[in-house]
Amino acid sequence: MATTAYIMIETNIGMVKDVAKSLRAVPGVSEVDVVIGPYDIIAKVTADMNSVSDLLAGEIHKINGVTRTFTCMSLNNRD
Repeated sequence: MATTAYIMIETNIGMVKDVAKSLRAVPGVSEVDVVIGPYDIIAKVTADMNSVSDLLAGEIHKINGVTRTFTCMSLNNRD
């Protein structure tokens, strides 16, 4: 069952645009917003929970400039 995950991302100083561009190229990432606040970027992913975990570990954490992530899983039922 697919769920939506919102991934808050901190980046190295001066790397926000590069990280956002890289995120937009990752399959499964449907939206990327640069924001102001404790995080630099919020990415939206729609997938099953295992795929979200794989995407984080296998793709997002490996992007040059990503320093930390915080993931929130949506509880909305889309039936």
